[in-house]
Order: sequence, then structure tokens, then C-alpha cells
Amino acid sequence: MVLNLLILVSVLLTAVLSGILGMAGGMILMAILVAVLTVPAAMVLHGAVQAVSNGSRALFLWPHVQWRILPPYIAGATLAVAGFASIALVPQPGVVLLLVGSMPFIGRLLPSPRSLDMNRWPTAMGCGVVVTAAQLLAGASGPLLDMFYLQSTLTRHQIVASKAITQTLGHLLKLGYYGALIGAAGELPLWLYGAAMLTAVAGTRVGTRLLDGLADHAFRRVSGWVILAIGGACVVQGGRMLV
Repeated sequence: MVLNLLILVSVLLTAVLSGILGMAGGMILMAILVAVLTVPAAMVLHGAVQAVSNGSRALFLWPHVQWRILPPYIAGATLAVAGFASIALVPQPGVVLLLVGSMPFIGRLLPSPRSLDMNRWPTAMGCGVVVTAAQLLAGASGPLLDMFYLQSTLTRHQIVASKAITQTLGHLLKLGYYGALIGAAGELPLWLYGAAMLTAVAGTRVGTRLLDGLADHAFRRVSGWVILAIGGACVVQGGRMLV
């Protein structure tokens, strides 16, 4: 019961953080879950929570979703899942932390070629492969997904809505891979999944309200350093676990 309470508190606090900064919460939650649960169980719970969080965002922005992106993205995501399923890959906890922590740095250091426009089918399909593979390995892939949208001609509402729908799909695939194929869904009580998803929605609501009181310049300054600091901590901890 103490562990379940710790998990719910972690879901609440990270959801509040994501509501304020629009990121970072999923990374921190993945790092916490993989430290207290097996990797498959952590992936299943994380997938359920993040699917609800991103799914609700997609519903709020439903008219702005760019549906033409989905067919090639789904094709790429299917290829990634098929590849993982063929070898039933389950990464070590240290590897998960290293990958989670590396995502913000990869997203910042790698250039975003002008050819990476999600309006183009090859780009959308490649995004489906890369981002879904990252989600199955690390649980979180937001910084990589951003790279594919930086050069797109979409409006900000279309970007946020389309990212939300593709992230929801990715987390559902992660949920299915680790829950059905790996068989981790039964490691945690069913009520915990429901409580965690409701807690995530409540935390997101609190965070978005707190965002109203944060100045634009403070938001930009704080968010960038927070995500890099969290990534660095995950890399260090993951390296220690592997050594």
C-alpha cells in the first residue's frame, strides 16, 4: 500500500509539472516507476497514464488534428512494434534511464533538416518508426517527436493536437506490447491503473491553472533548464545502475 501511494503521489506531482511546463513530467514519472517496479510493469502503468493525459489533450483540440499524418505514422509505428515483437525485447532498468535522460540532449543537439516536415508521408512514416521505438525502449520520446515538427508548416494548434494524437497512439502501442505480449499487465492491481489515470487528469488540471500565473519569460527560462537537469540526473543514475 505504501508503494501504491508513492506511485499515485508521483503521478500527481509529475502531471502538475507537465501541466505547467508542457513536458518533463513523463520523463520523471518513467524514472520513478522503473526504480520501484519491473521495467514491463513500469511501461504498462506509464503507458496507461500518458495515454489518458495525451488523449484528453487530443480531445480538447480535436478539430485541429491533421488526420493525413496518421496513416503513414501508423504504418511506421506498426513496423517498430513488429520488430520489437519478433525478439520480445525488454530493456534493463539502467538502459531505460540512460535513454530517458538522453532524449532532451538528443533533441537539442541533433539538427532538424528542412526535409523533416510531417506533412510529407516519408517523414511521417519515419517519425512513426523512430518515435515508437523510443517509446518502447525508454517509455518517453517527446524531444525526438519535436524534431519532426520543427520544420513543419503546421500552426501551433495543429502541432499540439497532432502530437497529442500520435503520442496517445504510441503509448497505447507500448501498453499493448508490454501488457499483452510481455504479460506485465497483471503485476499491478487494476484499481491502481484507474486511480493513476484519474490522478493524472487532476494533476494536469492543477498544472494548467498554475501556468496562468507564470510569466512568459520565466516559463521559457525555467522549462529549458528543468528538462536538461532531469535528463542529466537520469543519465547519471542509469550509468550507475549499469556499472
